[in-house]
Amino acid sequence: MALGVAARAAIVASGSELVRGDRSDRNGPYLAADLLRRGIEPAGITIVGDDPADLERALRKGLAYDLLVISGGLGPTHDDRTIELLAKAAGVGLRVDSELEAAIEALSRSVAERLRRPYADFVPGVRKQATLPDGAEWVGLVGTAPAVVLPLGDRVAVALPGPPRELQELWPTVCGTAPMRRLLERAVAPERRVLRMFGVSESSVAKALADAGGDGDGVTVTICAREFELHIDLFVQPGADARADELEHAFEEAAGPYVFSRDERSTAELVLDLLRERGLTLGAAESCTGGLVSARLTEVPGSSAVFLGSIVSYSDSVKRERLGVPAEVLKAHGAVSPETAEAMATGAREALGVDVAVSITGVAGPGGGTEEKPVGLVYLHAVGPDGQLSRRLDFPGDRETIRVRASVAALHLVRRLVTKS
Repeated sequence: MALGVAARAAIVASGSELVRGDRSDRNGPYLAADLLRRGIEPAGITIVGDDPADLERALRKGLAYDLLVISGGLGPTHDDRTIELLAKAAGVGLRVDSELEAAIEALSRSVAERLRRPYADFVPGVRKQATLPDGAEWVGLVGTAPAVVLPLGDRVAVALPGPPRELQELWPTVCGTAPMRRLLERAVAPERRVLRMFGVSESSVAKALADAGGDGDGVTVTICAREFELHIDLFVQPGADARADELEHAFEEAAGPYVFSRDERSTAELVLDLLRERGLTLGAAESCTGGLVSARLTEVPGSSAVFLGSIVSYSDSVKRERLGVPAEVLKAHGAVSPETAEAMATGAREALGVDVAVSITGVAGPGGGTEEKPVGLVYLHAVGPDGQLSRRLDFPGDRETIRVRASVAALHLVRRLVTKS
């Protein structure tokens, strides 16, 4: 790769469970986003099953790039073939690394003791996982599958475990190895500008980009609709700041009021930070979302300092008995109504002893809808020390889509209540 020419990477996610749809690939998007931030352009993500011919073909194709990163296929079983096929595709031999074998043996003996199984059952798998391509180094273990770095002239191949937690823990160590450092030194990491929007259509933002002349001239723009939000990223090469300013201004002119963030914090993290800054606590009353708002909030470390709890009031009896929703309100307006949503939020605020409470009630489907209250109808209500806000939404989509979008919209309603925006 010549100096000044963008480095490119191929990402291969292996595993028949990914091809069958039993599990979604989380590693490819994670690696692509991280590489882009480091100045290496992801050329593509290939998902391939355990068939040896298919996997070898994908690896040979990937080795044509400056960097090949493979996830999965490093386990002890017969269908874990990444290392042997990587060595074959690269034209190198295989060897057992004694230091790695000892490290995996120690982990495997511990597992054998816990499972009360003879260690002899683990021996073939230990030797298999300690086998590396000639010239490769292993750079860490989280489970029994190592991260492997194989320099190939001015190119690099990396093999990583399939479990996302293990991969993400080992990836920074991989990037600190000498072969990866040499590759990254030749890459030019772009500046990244972030705009996060809520409540604006993707088409209007795309039109704003087109009207401004589109990307190019050193600026790459990605517009991604994600869970009822729009995520816009501008990747700015050195010397392209003026063009990036023009595009950013175009987005602000078209949709400025809808911009809620300029960083990469999740919406839940952003809401928690806003409440923490104001010394406010939060609670929730959820019906159709069944706890999704609470799950998003509690994914954030330290959320317990702000989020105190929730009441999943799926039935009318729980709405009455736990949240104090008056029976006459339910009888007159039904469980899916603005009146019930308001009573749920007010009841949650009192029952949970929080400063701010948000409620969600709706028809998630696929059944249960009527002409008056169709599937996708959702009512939200947020109440706090300085007022309250409500919102009616009509979501298209299946049950999962409706529930996810409702949970995101509930967080944004809290954000609006707290910031008065």
